[in-house]
Amino acid sequence: MTTDKDLNPMNVMKPLNINPKISDETNPLTSFEMGKLWATYMGNSMSIQILSYFLQHCEDEHIKTLLENGLALSKDFIQRIEGFFKKGNFPIPIGFTKDDVNLGAPRLYADEFYVHYLKYASKAGMSLYAVAVPLVMREDIREFFIYCNQCATVYLGQINNVLMEKKFIEEPPLIPTPNGIDIIDKQSFLNGYFGDVRPLQALEIIHLWDNIENNVTSMALLLGFHQNVQDQKIRALFKRGLDMTDKAVKQYKEKLHVEHIQSPSYLDHLVKTSTFPPFSDKIMLFHKVDMFAMKIRSFGNSLAVTARRDINLLYGRTLMNIGLFVDDGMNILIDKNWIESPPKAYDRV
Repeated sequence: MTTDKDLNPMNVMKPLNINPKISDETNPLTSFEMGKLWATYMGNSMSIQILSYFLQHCEDEHIKTLLENGLALSKDFIQRIEGFFKKGNFPIPIGFTKDDVNLGAPRLYADEFYVHYLKYASKAGMSLYAVAVPLVMREDIREFFIYCNQCATVYLGQINNVLMEKKFIEEPPLIPTPNGIDIIDKQSFLNGYFGDVRPLQALEIIHLWDNIENNVTSMALLLGFHQNVQDQKIRALFKRGLDMTDKAVKQYKEKLHVEHIQSPSYLDHLVKTSTFPPFSDKIMLFHKVDMFAMKIRSFGNSLAVTARRDINLLYGRTLMNIGLFVDDGMNILIDKNWIESPPKAYDRV
């Protein structure tokens, strides 16, 4: 159950009970360290502007606390990364600034949407931090990413508590407890279209559910962006993103529906009708390109645990469409000089 105690403002040091320090290390940052710190800086720089706007239009006190906690974490991570960059003589990225948000714009999303968005964005952040931990060799930077990951874990716990307490999401699906060990002894376990098609197994269910959950949130966010973007080329790209995501969600929902398993609901009703832009075209386009790119990792994880060929084919088609969307979005960002380059290797040509 969600309690006032559970939703107290997060002490950003509490999850690990440590204070990650910047060491006196004088060696240059490695490519691993540069890349992961840079990506974390850019993502949290964007989050600061998005969450600052959301906080202007939030009436529910629990949800407001969640937004404040998310904003505090993003600011904390940014400050720590700037310390690493300054110590390593690495140029501080521009990222996103107050010029990319209009805090006086009317409300675009309902309070409930903010909780779904926070889960959507936090899962993406956790994916970034978790991958960094085994790759980064420098102890203080590795400790920083462990800290980020544990902060995100505690924060996602708060988010899930609010989602469940306020009944914003469906209960997770129930399946029967196995009577014993069941060894796979037939190739039909892989069937999806023909022959003996088995019921969905637990890992397939959870990844279908997770992909639906992510995509209905992405659609609602994109719907608000589509209403407010000024550039017609970006508007057309956003419409394409809405259509392809809706088609994919319907296909994933159908896989659950035929086995009488419920699925997350659409969130489009949580988008208001305002057409007064709260965000710059630059941050909206970057956000969707970045989050669509993060979906590639999510679908890769889904493919790794899915055995039925029909579901794998759906994921494969989705990955192809996402790749084309990200490529077209990146081309627009490049054409408009809106995208900073990650650190690069030596140019020996």
